[in-house]
Amino acid sequence: MPKTSARLLALLSLLQARRDWPGTLLADRLGISLRTVRRDVDRLRELGYPIAAAKGPDGGYRLGAGTDLPPLLFDDEQAVALTVALQVAATTPGNGTGEAAARALHTIRQVLPARLRQRIGALDVTAVERPTTRPPAPVDGDVLLTLSAAVRARETLRFDYGTHDATGRPPRRAEPHAVVTWDGRWYLVAWDLDRNDWRTFRVDRITPWTPNGPRFTRRELPGGDVAAFVAGRFQGGTPCRGTVILALPAATVALYTRDGVVEELGPDRCRLTLGSWSWTALAAAVARYDADIEVVGPPALTDAFAHLARRFARTAGT
Repeated sequence: MPKTSARLLALLSLLQARRDWPGTLLADRLGISLRTVRRDVDRLRELGYPIAAAKGPDGGYRLGAGTDLPPLLFDDEQAVALTVALQVAATTPGNGTGEAAARALHTIRQVLPARLRQRIGALDVTAVERPTTRPPAPVDGDVLLTLSAAVRARETLRFDYGTHDATGRPPRRAEPHAVVTWDGRWYLVAWDLDRNDWRTFRVDRITPWTPNGPRFTRRELPGGDVAAFVAGRFQGGTPCRGTVILALPAATVALYTRDGVVEELGPDRCRLTLGSWSWTALAAAVARYDADIEVVGPPALTDAFAHLARRFARTAGT
């Protein structure tokens, strides 16, 4: 059984997580008896936490809200999650809360216990601005901290990547340079030692090995800016970018668009900005949505559609 202080913190964390808790469920989650739950609830009340009890065979508890509520307490996982969220908010351009998030992050770090301050001190993430078109992929907070610490220490990472690497193969080896968020997902930007090139790895697919490898000398990112590098990678990094209006709902187009930006114009219209390696390839990529198309620009994209129309007409004639 955990010590009383740790148990009280865990109980308070559970009470803050949802509105109502049956007593038996609390006892099961904490690995204690129902009688111990009642005693711990009484201790929290003595500390000033307004916990209401419900009648019944098992009883139930609810943490009340109000101006007299004592300062909130966080367990280690909550503190890590809060710090990650604040750092993302502080580094995301144009969200209107960056300065306030940075101040809150500084305040949180000042009151963290030493065991967490050192771990979270290595956390360094970059948020790359982009309208999110898909739900976020869940990421293990410990993995984020491990990757960020390796970035800060400039230590070579060894890791399995995805399920295909968990088959006895040697681990991937990479020099980590940055942890970034893009379109609701977390990525590691690193120099892949086995492929001798820059790579972006999805953090939710990384299983780190320990210990880390030797220290490395930091390399110069192409373009020198991690945000521009990541945006270029996922947008194709090509100069052929155009904008069209499609006669489809934005939600439908977003489901099949990975590297473009989708903007809603109405219930059945949206604006799509997309890139490709050539104007003809870009026109073909837009045509795959199988909808009426209005070209916003540039003129080179209109010319590419005309070129494809003539080519398809010749193909149909033969």
